[in-house]
Amino acid sequence: MSDIVILSGSPAIPSRTDISLKHIQSLVEHEGFTTAYFSITDFSADDLFQGKYNSEDILKLSERIQAARGIIIGSPVYKASYTGVLKALIDLLPEGAFKNKPVLPIMIGGSNRHLLAIDYALKPLISILKGEPLQGLYFVDKEIDKQNPESPIKDGELVDRVQSQVQEFVEAIQLRNN
Repeated sequence: MSDIVILSGSPAIPSRTDISLKHIQSLVEHEGFTTAYFSITDFSADDLFQGKYNSEDILKLSERIQAARGIIIGSPVYKASYTGVLKALIDLLPEGAFKNKPVLPIMIGGSNRHLLAIDYALKPLISILKGEPLQGLYFVDKEIDKQNPESPIKDGELVDRVQSQVQEFVEAIQLRNN
């Protein structure tokens, strides 16, 4: 099983959310962790819309999350919150699916006006699932270079902030498992 499950709530392909999460995935893997990447686009619209808790794909995701040592969850900001389709997926997970796991929240918005969406929308969702949310990262769309997915962040301060959050995430996992 994978050490880290990464869950993208972006319905767009490609998206800045996916580019950001895949960049963070590479940083986590560089720290020696294995990862499993899931996007909401991997799941049947029927499963999500009809609330099929027993869908094979939903059950597989649930098992992977419960076996993981940590979770990274990301979403674009839609109407000052995470995407509705991410919520539809989260609603199908068992209560306590993130129990006692460090969770790194990531959100991408059009401006800094939605900076608090992590604190007022995504972190409460993580807490409801019994996860332990870290500070998290908020990116403004223009900070993510879609043309360079291998190195999508150019601003030095932001690169440092990303690395700092990845280190905090890694340390939280290591502390939990010692």
